[in-house]
Amino acid sequence: MEQNSLWVDVSVITLIALTALLFANLLLGYLASRRFKSDAKPTGHFIVRALRFPISISIILFALGSILNHFSLSTSAVSLLHDIFRSMDILVWGQFFYRSSQFYLKRLSAINAQGSIIKPQTLPLLENTSAVVIVLFTLYLLFVTWEIDMTAWLASAGIIGIAVGFAAKDTVANLLSGVFILADSPYKIGDYIVIDSGERGKVTNIGLRSTRILTRDDLEVNIPNSIIANGKIINESAGKDIRSRVRVPVGVAYGSDIDLVRDVLVKVAYAEEEVCHEPEPRARFRAFGASSLDFELLVWIDNPEFRGRIVDNLNCAIYKAFAEADIEIPFSQHDVYIKSMPDGMEHGHAAKIAAHGIQNTQPIIDENK
Repeated sequence: MEQNSLWVDVSVITLIALTALLFANLLLGYLASRRFKSDAKPTGHFIVRALRFPISISIILFALGSILNHFSLSTSAVSLLHDIFRSMDILVWGQFFYRSSQFYLKRLSAINAQGSIIKPQTLPLLENTSAVVIVLFTLYLLFVTWEIDMTAWLASAGIIGIAVGFAAKDTVANLLSGVFILADSPYKIGDYIVIDSGERGKVTNIGLRSTRILTRDDLEVNIPNSIIANGKIINESAGKDIRSRVRVPVGVAYGSDIDLVRDVLVKVAYAEEEVCHEPEPRARFRAFGASSLDFELLVWIDNPEFRGRIVDNLNCAIYKAFAEADIEIPFSQHDVYIKSMPDGMEHGHAAKIAAHGIQNTQPIIDENK
Protein backbone atom coordinates (compact mmCIF):
# COMPACT_ATOMS: atom_id res chain seq x y z
CA MET A 1 0.00 0.00 0.00
CA GLU A 2 2.79 2.34 0.88
CA GLN A 3 4.56 1.42 -2.35
CA ASN A 4 1.47 2.32 -4.38
CA SER A 5 1.14 5.62 -2.51
CA LEU A 6 4.77 6.39 -3.25
CA TRP A 7 4.36 5.96 -6.98
CA VAL A 8 1.14 7.93 -6.95
CA ASP A 9 2.95 10.85 -5.33
CA VAL A 10 5.78 10.56 -7.83
CA SER A 11 3.30 10.51 -10.69
CA VAL A 12 1.47 13.56 -9.36
CA ILE A 13 4.73 15.51 -8.96
CA THR A 14 5.82 14.49 -12.45
CA LEU A 15 2.47 15.52 -13.93
CA ILE A 16 2.61 18.90 -12.17
CA ALA A 17 6.18 19.42 -13.39
CA LEU A 18 5.27 18.57 -16.99
CA THR A 19 2.27 20.90 -16.81
CA ALA A 20 4.43 23.70 -15.46
CA LEU A 21 6.99 23.09 -18.22
CA LEU A 22 4.31 23.17 -20.91
CA PHE A 23 2.70 26.32 -19.52
CA ALA A 24 6.05 28.13 -19.13
CA ASN A 25 7.12 27.29 -22.69
CA LEU A 26 3.77 28.33 -24.14
CA LEU A 27 3.80 31.61 -22.21
CA LEU A 28 7.39 32.43 -23.17
CA GLY A 29 6.71 31.46 -26.79
CA TYR A 30 3.68 33.77 -26.88
CA LEU A 31 5.68 36.66 -25.39
CA ALA A 32 8.58 36.12 -27.82
CA SER A 33 6.31 36.04 -30.91
CA ARG A 34 3.69 38.63 -29.93
CA ARG A 35 4.85 41.02 -27.23
CA PHE A 36 8.61 41.07 -27.79
CA LYS A 37 9.25 40.68 -31.51
CA SER A 38 12.88 40.54 -32.59
CA ASP A 39 12.63 43.51 -34.96
CA ALA A 40 10.74 45.82 -32.56
CA LYS A 41 12.15 44.83 -29.16
CA PRO A 42 15.33 42.78 -29.71
CA THR A 43 16.48 42.98 -26.08
CA GLY A 44 13.16 41.72 -24.70
CA HIS A 45 12.99 39.05 -27.38
CA PHE A 46 16.45 37.75 -26.46
CA ILE A 47 15.71 37.66 -22.73
CA VAL A 48 12.36 35.90 -23.16
CA ARG A 49 13.92 33.24 -25.38
CA ALA A 50 16.91 32.82 -23.07
CA LEU A 51 14.59 32.32 -20.07
CA ARG A 52 13.25 29.01 -21.42
CA PHE A 53 16.31 26.96 -20.52
CA PRO A 54 16.88 28.11 -16.89
CA ILE A 55 13.16 28.01 -16.06
CA SER A 56 12.85 24.50 -17.48
CA ILE A 57 15.92 23.31 -15.54
CA SER A 58 14.61 24.88 -12.34
CA ILE A 59 11.24 23.13 -12.70
CA ILE A 60 12.91 19.77 -13.40
CA LEU A 61 15.36 20.10 -10.49
CA PHE A 62 12.58 21.16 -8.12
CA ALA A 63 10.50 18.17 -9.17
CA LEU A 64 13.47 15.81 -8.68
CA GLY A 65 14.13 17.27 -5.25
CA SER A 66 10.49 16.80 -4.27
CA ILE A 67 10.52 13.21 -5.52
CA LEU A 68 13.68 12.39 -3.52
CA ASN A 69 11.92 13.39 -0.32
CA HIS A 70 9.49 10.50 -0.82
CA PHE A 71 12.19 7.84 -0.97
CA SER A 72 13.74 6.20 2.04
CA LEU A 73 17.21 7.72 1.70
CA SER A 74 19.56 8.78 4.44
CA THR A 75 19.54 12.40 5.51
CA SER A 76 23.10 12.95 4.33
CA ALA A 77 22.36 11.48 0.90
CA VAL A 78 19.25 13.65 0.45
CA SER A 79 21.16 16.72 1.60
CA LEU A 80 24.00 15.97 -0.84
CA LEU A 81 21.62 15.53 -3.76
CA HIS A 82 19.77 18.73 -2.89
CA ASP A 83 23.07 20.63 -2.79
CA ILE A 84 24.00 19.20 -6.20
CA PHE A 85 20.63 20.21 -7.66
CA ARG A 86 20.91 23.68 -6.12
CA SER A 87 24.44 24.11 -7.52
CA MET A 88 23.28 23.12 -10.99
CA ASP A 89 20.45 25.64 -10.72
CA ILE A 90 22.85 28.39 -9.65
CA LEU A 91 25.19 27.67 -12.58
CA VAL A 92 22.34 27.67 -15.10
CA TRP A 93 20.96 31.00 -13.86
CA GLY A 94 24.49 32.45 -13.69
CA GLN A 95 24.92 31.61 -17.37
CA PHE A 96 21.61 33.27 -18.17
CA PHE A 97 22.54 36.52 -16.41
CA TYR A 98 25.98 36.50 -18.05
CA ARG A 99 24.56 36.10 -21.56
CA SER A 100 21.82 38.67 -20.92
CA SER A 101 24.26 41.27 -19.59
CA GLN A 102 26.59 40.83 -22.56
CA PHE A 103 23.71 41.17 -25.03
CA TYR A 104 22.27 44.19 -23.24
CA LEU A 105 25.62 46.01 -23.14
CA LYS A 106 26.23 45.35 -26.84
CA ARG A 107 22.74 46.62 -27.60
CA LEU A 108 23.29 49.85 -25.66
CA SER A 109 26.65 50.32 -27.34
CA ALA A 110 25.04 49.93 -30.76
CA ILE A 111 22.40 52.52 -29.91
CA ASN A 112 25.14 54.81 -28.48
CA ALA A 113 22.86 57.54 -27.17
CA GLN A 114 24.37 61.00 -26.75
CA GLY A 115 26.18 61.25 -23.42
CA SER A 116 25.79 57.54 -22.65
CA ILE A 117 28.71 55.79 -20.96
CA ILE A 118 28.10 52.69 -23.11
CA LYS A 119 30.26 53.53 -26.11
CA PRO A 120 32.21 51.24 -28.46
CA GLN A 121 35.50 52.07 -26.72
CA THR A 122 34.08 51.42 -23.24
CA LEU A 123 32.21 48.25 -24.20
CA PRO A 124 35.09 45.78 -23.50
CA LEU A 125 35.65 47.30 -20.05
CA LEU A 126 31.98 47.04 -19.07
CA GLU A 127 31.67 43.54 -20.51
CA ASN A 128 34.62 42.34 -18.46
CA THR A 129 33.37 44.11 -15.32
CA SER A 130 29.89 42.59 -15.59
CA ALA A 131 31.38 39.15 -16.24
CA VAL A 132 33.62 39.37 -13.16
CA VAL A 133 30.72 40.54 -10.95
CA ILE A 134 28.43 37.72 -12.12
CA VAL A 135 31.14 35.06 -11.73
CA LEU A 136 32.06 36.25 -8.23
CA PHE A 137 28.40 36.34 -7.14
CA THR A 138 27.86 32.84 -8.58
CA LEU A 139 30.89 31.54 -6.69
CA TYR A 140 29.59 33.15 -3.51
CA LEU A 141 26.24 31.38 -3.87
CA LEU A 142 28.01 28.07 -4.50
CA PHE A 143 30.15 28.53 -1.38
CA VAL A 144 27.03 29.31 0.65
CA THR A 145 25.30 26.24 -0.77
CA TRP A 146 28.16 23.93 0.24
CA GLU A 147 28.66 25.80 3.55
CA ILE A 148 32.27 26.76 2.77
CA ASP A 149 33.67 29.38 5.16
CA MET A 150 34.82 32.34 3.07
CA THR A 151 36.49 34.23 5.92
CA ALA A 152 39.90 32.67 5.35
CA TRP A 153 39.62 33.17 1.60
CA LEU A 154 38.75 36.85 1.97
CA ALA A 155 41.55 37.42 4.47
CA SER A 156 44.09 35.78 2.18
CA ALA A 157 42.82 37.78 -0.79
CA GLY A 158 43.11 41.01 1.21
CA ILE A 159 46.70 40.31 2.24
CA ILE A 160 47.67 39.33 -1.30
CA GLY A 161 45.95 42.44 -2.67
CA ILE A 162 47.87 44.75 -0.31
CA ALA A 163 51.20 43.11 -1.19
CA VAL A 164 50.52 43.32 -4.92
CA GLY A 165 49.37 46.93 -4.58
CA PHE A 166 52.64 48.02 -2.96
CA ALA A 167 54.80 46.01 -5.35
CA ALA A 168 53.08 47.22 -8.51
CA LYS A 169 51.72 50.64 -7.57
CA ASP A 170 52.75 52.18 -10.92
CA THR A 171 51.02 49.40 -12.83
CA VAL A 172 47.91 49.74 -10.66
CA ALA A 173 47.93 53.51 -11.25
CA ASN A 174 48.10 52.94 -15.00
CA LEU A 175 45.29 50.38 -14.85
CA LEU A 176 43.01 52.70 -12.87
CA SER A 177 43.85 55.57 -15.20
CA GLY A 178 43.03 53.31 -18.15
CA VAL A 179 39.63 52.55 -16.64
CA PHE A 180 38.90 56.27 -16.19
CA ILE A 181 40.08 57.05 -19.74
CA LEU A 182 37.82 54.35 -21.19
CA ALA A 183 34.89 55.57 -19.10
CA ASP A 184 35.43 59.31 -19.69
CA SER A 185 36.43 58.83 -23.35
CA PRO A 186 38.50 62.02 -23.94
CA TYR A 187 39.65 60.51 -27.23
CA LYS A 188 39.04 57.44 -29.37
CA ILE A 189 41.01 55.32 -31.80
CA GLY A 190 41.76 57.36 -34.93
CA ASP A 191 41.75 60.77 -33.18
CA TYR A 192 44.70 63.16 -33.43
CA ILE A 193 45.79 64.23 -29.96
CA VAL A 194 48.52 66.41 -28.46
CA ILE A 195 49.69 65.71 -24.91
CA ASP A 196 51.57 67.91 -22.44
CA SER A 197 55.00 66.62 -23.41
CA GLY A 198 54.42 67.72 -27.02
CA GLU A 199 53.81 64.39 -28.76
CA ARG A 200 51.20 64.65 -31.50
CA GLY A 201 49.80 61.76 -33.45
CA LYS A 202 46.95 59.42 -34.26
CA VAL A 203 45.65 57.15 -31.50
CA THR A 204 46.17 53.56 -32.62
CA ASN A 205 45.33 51.66 -29.43
CA ILE A 206 43.75 52.37 -26.04
CA GLY A 207 44.67 49.76 -23.46
CA LEU A 208 44.18 49.47 -19.73
CA ARG A 209 47.88 50.17 -19.08
CA SER A 210 48.92 52.52 -21.89
CA THR A 211 47.85 54.41 -24.99
CA ARG A 212 49.74 54.20 -28.27
CA ILE A 213 49.90 57.04 -30.80
CA LEU A 214 51.48 57.09 -34.26
CA THR A 215 53.35 60.33 -34.98
CA ARG A 216 53.83 61.99 -38.35
CA ASP A 217 57.38 60.61 -38.35
CA ASP A 218 55.84 57.12 -38.45
CA LEU A 219 57.01 56.42 -34.90
CA GLU A 220 54.70 54.68 -32.44
CA VAL A 221 54.84 56.23 -28.98
CA ASN A 222 53.67 54.19 -26.00
CA ILE A 223 52.40 56.53 -23.25
CA PRO A 224 51.41 55.25 -19.77
CA ASN A 225 47.80 56.07 -18.98
CA SER A 226 48.70 57.68 -15.65
CA ILE A 227 50.66 60.39 -17.52
CA ILE A 228 47.75 61.08 -19.86
CA ALA A 229 45.16 61.04 -17.06
CA ASN A 230 47.12 63.60 -15.01
CA GLY A 231 47.93 65.94 -17.89
CA LYS A 232 46.23 68.13 -20.45
CA ILE A 233 45.09 66.52 -23.69
CA ILE A 234 44.27 68.41 -26.88
CA ASN A 235 42.01 66.37 -29.14
CA GLU A 236 42.23 67.87 -32.62
CA SER A 237 39.58 65.48 -33.95
CA ALA A 238 36.91 66.30 -31.36
CA GLY A 239 33.94 68.58 -31.86
CA LYS A 240 30.95 68.37 -34.14
CA ASP A 241 33.06 66.85 -36.92
CA ILE A 242 36.66 65.94 -37.67
CA ARG A 243 37.51 69.28 -39.32
CA SER A 244 39.98 71.54 -37.54
CA ARG A 245 41.18 75.14 -37.93
CA VAL A 246 44.73 76.02 -38.94
CA ARG A 247 46.41 79.36 -38.23
CA VAL A 248 49.18 80.66 -40.54
CA PRO A 249 50.95 83.74 -39.10
CA VAL A 250 52.71 86.16 -41.47
CA GLY A 251 54.23 89.63 -41.08
CA VAL A 252 54.39 92.46 -43.63
CA ALA A 253 56.41 95.65 -43.63
CA TYR A 254 55.10 98.88 -42.16
CA GLY A 255 53.53 100.98 -44.88
CA SER A 256 51.97 98.01 -46.69
CA ASP A 257 48.39 98.21 -47.94
CA ILE A 258 46.56 96.18 -45.26
CA ASP A 259 43.45 95.76 -47.44
CA LEU A 260 45.59 94.32 -50.22
CA VAL A 261 47.27 92.00 -47.72
CA ARG A 262 43.85 90.70 -46.57
CA ASP A 263 42.70 90.11 -50.14
CA VAL A 264 45.88 88.29 -51.11
CA LEU A 265 45.75 86.00 -48.07
CA VAL A 266 42.10 85.09 -48.63
CA LYS A 267 42.69 84.42 -52.36
CA VAL A 268 45.61 82.15 -51.48
CA ALA A 269 43.39 80.21 -49.08
CA TYR A 270 40.61 79.76 -51.66
CA ALA A 271 43.15 78.60 -54.23
CA GLU A 272 44.33 75.75 -51.98
CA GLU A 273 42.33 72.62 -52.86
CA GLU A 274 42.51 71.07 -49.38
CA VAL A 275 41.15 74.13 -47.59
CA CYS A 276 37.44 74.11 -46.74
CA HIS A 277 35.28 76.87 -48.23
CA GLU A 278 32.77 76.49 -45.40
CA PRO A 279 33.53 77.96 -42.90
CA GLU A 280 35.19 80.45 -45.22
CA PRO A 281 38.86 81.45 -44.83
CA ARG A 282 39.59 84.64 -42.90
CA ALA A 283 42.53 87.04 -42.61
CA ARG A 284 43.05 88.90 -39.33
CA PHE A 285 45.31 91.85 -38.47
CA ARG A 286 46.58 90.71 -35.09
CA ALA A 287 49.21 93.16 -33.79
CA PHE A 288 51.76 95.89 -34.44
CA GLY A 289 55.02 94.00 -34.22
CA ALA A 290 58.50 95.33 -33.53
CA SER A 291 59.35 95.40 -37.24
CA SER A 292 56.20 94.16 -38.98
CA LEU A 293 52.43 94.28 -39.14
CA ASP A 294 51.36 90.85 -37.88
CA PHE A 295 48.57 89.11 -39.81
CA GLU A 296 47.09 85.65 -39.43
CA LEU A 297 45.36 83.50 -42.01
CA LEU A 298 42.69 81.22 -40.52
CA VAL A 299 41.45 78.27 -42.57
CA TRP A 300 39.58 75.02 -41.92
CA ILE A 301 40.81 71.63 -43.14
CA ASP A 302 38.98 68.32 -43.44
CA ASN A 303 41.44 66.22 -41.47
CA PRO A 304 44.08 67.30 -38.90
CA GLU A 305 46.35 64.58 -40.26
CA PHE A 306 47.11 66.77 -43.28
CA ARG A 307 47.84 69.97 -41.35
CA GLY A 308 51.60 69.95 -41.95
CA ARG A 309 51.31 69.54 -45.71
CA ILE A 310 48.58 72.17 -46.03
CA VAL A 311 50.52 74.73 -43.98
CA ASP A 312 53.55 74.13 -46.23
CA ASN A 313 51.41 74.72 -49.34
CA LEU A 314 49.94 77.89 -47.88
CA ASN A 315 53.31 79.29 -46.84
CA CYS A 316 54.73 78.71 -50.34
CA ALA A 317 51.68 80.26 -52.00
CA ILE A 318 51.72 83.30 -49.66
CA TYR A 319 55.40 83.98 -50.36
CA LYS A 320 54.84 83.87 -54.13
CA ALA A 321 51.64 85.93 -53.96
CA PHE A 322 53.32 88.62 -51.83
CA ALA A 323 56.22 88.80 -54.31
CA GLU A 324 53.81 89.30 -57.22
CA ALA A 325 51.85 91.99 -55.31
CA ASP A 326 55.08 93.78 -54.16
CA ILE A 327 54.22 93.18 -50.49
CA GLU A 328 57.38 93.16 -48.45
CA ILE A 329 57.98 90.54 -45.75
CA PRO A 330 60.39 92.20 -43.29
CA PHE A 331 63.03 90.57 -41.15
CA SER A 332 64.48 91.69 -37.87
CA GLN A 333 67.66 93.77 -38.32
CA HIS A 334 69.77 95.71 -35.80
CA ASP A 335 72.39 98.37 -36.50
CA VAL A 336 75.41 98.82 -34.22
CA TYR A 337 76.61 102.36 -33.53
CA ILE A 338 80.06 102.84 -31.94
CA LYS A 339 80.42 106.04 -29.92
CA SER A 340 84.13 105.79 -29.31
CA MET A 341 86.92 103.42 -30.18
CA PRO A 342 89.40 101.92 -27.75
CA ASP A 343 92.93 103.23 -27.94
CA GLY A 344 95.06 101.52 -30.55
CA MET A 345 92.20 100.27 -32.75
CA GLU A 346 92.54 101.34 -36.36
CA HIS A 347 89.86 103.57 -37.77
CA GLY A 348 89.44 101.42 -40.88
CA HIS A 349 88.83 98.28 -38.83
CA ALA A 350 86.22 100.10 -36.73
CA ALA A 351 84.44 101.26 -39.86
CA LYS A 352 84.20 97.69 -41.10
CA ILE A 353 82.62 96.61 -37.81
CA ALA A 354 80.13 99.49 -37.89
CA ALA A 355 79.21 98.73 -41.49
CA HIS A 356 78.03 95.22 -40.69
CA GLY A 357 74.50 94.81 -39.23
CA ILE A 358 73.48 92.00 -36.89
CA GLN A 359 70.63 90.03 -38.38
CA ASN A 360 68.29 87.93 -36.24
CA THR A 361 66.17 85.27 -37.82
CA GLN A 362 63.17 83.60 -36.24
CA PRO A 363 63.13 79.80 -35.88
CA ILE A 364 61.04 77.89 -38.38
CA ILE A 365 58.51 75.56 -36.82
CA ASP A 366 57.98 72.27 -38.63
CA GLU A 367 54.23 71.66 -38.51
CA ASN A 368 54.72 67.98 -39.36
CA LYS A 369 56.24 67.31 -35.95
